[in-house]
Amino acid sequence: MTHSLSRIESESVRMTTIVEDLLLLARLDEGRELESDPVDLTRILLDTVGDASAAGPDHDWDLDLPDDSVSVPGDDARLRQVVVNLLANARTHTPAGTRVVASLAVEGAGSDAHAVIRVTDDGPGIPPELQASLFERFVRGDGSRARSTGGTGLGLAIAQAIVSAHHGAVWVESEPGRTVFGVRLPVARRAVDARSESGAPAGSASDRWAPPSGAPVADRPGPVGGS
Repeated sequence: MTHSLSRIESESVRMTTIVEDLLLLARLDEGRELESDPVDLTRILLDTVGDASAAGPDHDWDLDLPDDSVSVPGDDARLRQVVVNLLANARTHTPAGTRVVASLAVEGAGSDAHAVIRVTDDGPGIPPELQASLFERFVRGDGSRARSTGGTGLGLAIAQAIVSAHHGAVWVESEPGRTVFGVRLPVARRAVDARSESGAPAGSASDRWAPPSGAPVADRPGPVGGS
């Protein structure tokens, strides 16, 4: 009886998480505005890797941070969620003993400067046929493990949607023994945003960016249930 109640409670928590995740995706699909304040990415990585280490003590967690703090304009809670999801993905889909490194760097200069977050692991890698669909909703690299750990299959889709709402891009590169999930965010506030607030036409410039090595990239999400 106790075991049955525990299973019911666990499933209830999982279903609540799925509903909350779907509601967040729906809000992002509608283009609802996020907060736009200076966000300290260095602090986010310090906090989230510390939490990941506590949640996954059987993994080897490391940080690679620049000497100076890196900030971007955006929504602190949502960008924090992106990093949490990427770290949870590494913990869930790699075996015990895997080394996971979260790194942060600024690439480019001036108006082209971008903060780049990478979560790199030395796990078994992701099959090539799965990589292109990883950021789609309800896609799981290992369905049985995701179910056993309470995964919803929405973590990477949410990360992609949040990053797109910040005019950034996400990508994945993977081969046996090495997987990298990357996030690229503009350091400066985009001029197109300022024009939009002033009522001027925003133009048709694309936010899409080509990742290294032609790796699968995701930018703007489609509507829930859309093709």
